[in-house]
Amino acid sequence: MTVSNIILTITATLTALVAGLFYAWSVSITLGLARVTDTEYISVFQATNRAIQNPVFLTAFMGTQILLPVCVFLFYRQTTRFWLLLAATAVYTIGVIGVTFAGNIPLNNRLDKFDLKTANATEIAGFRKDFETPWNNLNTVRTVSSTLAVILVIIACLSRENDF
Repeated sequence: MTVSNIILTITATLTALVAGLFYAWSVSITLGLARVTDTEYISVFQATNRAIQNPVFLTAFMGTQILLPVCVFLFYRQTTRFWLLLAATAVYTIGVIGVTFAGNIPLNNRLDKFDLKTANATEIAGFRKDFETPWNNLNTVRTVSSTLAVILVIIACLSRENDF
């Protein structure tokens, strides 16, 4: 096991953890939240949004963004791995990091500022309507993108030096 392969293994693990989080959110949390009242939805989503901003999540989320390009560099001379890792980096950067920063974070910031205590039922329902579908659609993009990145990294892990 070389240092490069250890870094590739860590990268694959972090990428899979991020994809797993987005997948689990899509197939469980989203479905559960769809069944609660508007006030419960916003309250739980606000709490979850605040809780996810922690070092463990950020290590996997940003660690993947750092390690994927490192792997591209480390495997530059290995044609197959290089191209697979370059593709994984592009997919993750655009479909996960880009979507998160351009879409999910602005929505989350609006959510965080929404004051449930002073809002009436109509305002709460309107906020949920304007928030839920766009946020879920963006999360679907992140789920698909991170899953594709995992697949590309796994294939890179399994490939030999110059399979093409």
